[in-house]
Amino acid sequence: MAVGDFQAVKLLFPEAFCSIFIVMEYENKTEQRTSFSEEVQEPAQYRVVLLNDDFTTKDFVVAVLVAVFHKNQDDAQIIMEDVHKKGRGVVGAYPYDIAATRCLQVHEAARVNGYPLRCVMEQL
Repeated sequence: MAVGDFQAVKLLFPEAFCSIFIVMEYENKTEQRTSFSEEVQEPAQYRVVLLNDDFTTKDFVVAVLVAVFHKNQDDAQIIMEDVHKKGRGVVGAYPYDIAATRCLQVHEAARVNGYPLRCVMEQL
């Protein structure tokens, strides 16, 4: 069976499945189909939440939201007010690795600046 024996090769990649269909036609006009299907799932999402304390300044919370979470000034002010008034503020939902990294960055920035600001992850 040589490479020239193939009449058509079709590659199909639907959203949720990765399927490769190869249609081969040989010199003797027999047809063979090979398929492979594998489910692909979205990674689990984690909600990142900032927790209120009595010592961290509002300006520092806004600065962390802008620097670590790339929020604009207006969104950072809204989230900071939620943290201050409700005791917690939802920053966003991220895959595990990103959520964990950003929580560590918040804790490190708070430690370096002498604030007890805490950040937690909650699986959605």
